[in-house]
Amino acid sequence: MDPLATVEIKAFVPARDYALSQAFYRDLGFEEGWSDGDLTYFRRGNTSFLLQNFYVKELAANFMMHMLVADVEAWWAHVQASGVIERYGIRSIAPQDQPWRMRDFVLVDPSGVLWRIGQNL
Repeated sequence: MDPLATVEIKAFVPARDYALSQAFYRDLGFEEGWSDGDLTYFRRGNTSFLLQNFYVKELAANFMMHMLVADVEAWWAHVQASGVIERYGIRSIAPQDQPWRMRDFVLVDPSGVLWRIGQNL
């Protein structure tokens, strides 16, 4: 066994309004593994991240997450059906092919964090 083998890597995602962001990610379909007043562990399948009760506007406005999925159109349909775009008043861009050989769409969470959700072409 490789003693330097990695198991997982997680980002600490900032939240301007911690409770609102928790609700957003639950509504988006992430499962809350555990939570306290400062940190929430969210997961979906083999992906996960930590939502933190911490916010600096410049950090959040420049923070990006990328989630690779098997079917970007199914995820886009899921996002639309969930109602999070309207409920949280967030920005989104519909799926499109990118020059980096991916098809992805964009969501900007309630704190300004940009998510690219896509699949390889």
